[in-house]
Amino acid sequence: MRVHIATDHAALELKDFLVGALTEAGYEVVDHGAHGYDAEDDYPDFCIPCAEAVAAEGALGIVLGGSGNGEQISANKVPGVRAALAYDVELAKLAREHNNANIVSIGGRFTSEEEAWQIVQAFLLTPFSQGERHARRIAKISAYEAK
Repeated sequence: MRVHIATDHAALELKDFLVGALTEAGYEVVDHGAHGYDAEDDYPDFCIPCAEAVAAEGALGIVLGGSGNGEQISANKVPGVRAALAYDVELAKLAREHNNANIVSIGGRFTSEEEAWQIVQAFLLTPFSQGERHARRIAKISAYEAK
């Protein structure tokens, strides 16, 4: 499975850790940056291309930042993306099961490497429930997005 990942300076070390863990686990990882520390970089420059690739490929992705909020907002501006902020495993699972989220956003300043890895694994391994009510709600979001 191909997984896209992006961050700004605020979670660079966490991104590098996750790239290694994902690669070791057998995932094909596409790293959209940042590739070096720059305290003045801007998360949309990395998160939007990551989200575009996720939407274009029908893949899954991970965006990281200090809180994860701005990164999630940026990703959600891309048509076809449903990015969810998750700060624990249960939220990551629900994002996939109920919302068919295709990007998980994690706040690097609030999440340890081990917690982030557990969140990512839960997100990647949890399928959409296919529940009628969940599919109906996602269809309404998609219809609005298409306007």
